[in-house]
Amino acid sequence: MAKPSSLIQGTLDLLILKTVSLEAVHGWAIAKRIQQVSNDVLLVQQGSLYPALHRLEQQGWIESESRETASGRVAKFYSLTRAGKKQLTQELGQWERLSAAISLVVKPV
Repeated sequence: MAKPSSLIQGTLDLLILKTVSLEAVHGWAIAKRIQQVSNDVLLVQQGSLYPALHRLEQQGWIESESRETASGRVAKFYSLTRAGKKQLTQELGQWERLSAAISLVVKPV
């Protein structure tokens, strides 16, 4: 079986923003949801995830709140801010343009 694909530079922010737009969720659950939805193709390592969450929070695109998880431990739950919703829309537009351009290059003639 092939190794899971690395995330394309810059797509992690988009994946996180999209994931937290659905509901407030803690870091480990963000990584698991991305892995599950991508059918185990995309694996987000903690060394990439938590710095990205911190950066997105500093930019004001997500916010965090400490809550108890289903297992009883306290974790930071992240949710999208109003500015984050605008950023998500921009990121989705950029992704659609990029993926369409890549498809044009790699599509058989």
